[in-house]
Amino acid sequence: MAAQSRNWNSQRGNSNCVREIYHDYRPTALSYEVISMKKTPRITYDTVRQVALALPNVEEGASYGTPALKVKGQLIVRLREDLDSIVLKMPFDRRDELMAADPETYYITDHYREYEWVLVRLAKVHEDALRDLLQIAYRAATASKPRRHR
Repeated sequence: MAAQSRNWNSQRGNSNCVREIYHDYRPTALSYEVISMKKTPRITYDTVRQVALALPNVEEGASYGTPALKVKGQLIVRLREDLDSIVLKMPFDRRDELMAADPETYYITDHYREYEWVLVRLAKVHEDALRDLLQIAYRAATASKPRRHR
């Protein structure tokens, strides 16, 4: 009951591969599979920059000698010194959820344990997730802080 397949990608000239499968036990039955051949684009700091700069009042700057993005002077994200990760503003509860769900993408070092920041590996994060993460960081940085009573 082996199936034979024929790759139609080169004949059709599109970005998806259509495979026609002939089943030995039923030669008249055909099935079609669409297999995505698109690669997920690699996320770089430039991607982070473009997404973040689309948010209101976000400006470029520097932090610890690396490129950073701020909103009204508040840091929301910066490139980490290793150039493979970003440091992103993140409330503790959300950070813990992210790290528990995907520790290969989201992590911290001892230095960040007491601070509301998460480290994100650029090679592992998807662009849709990056958009959501930057919006969370933006809201965290722009949230009104309780006023101190004198």
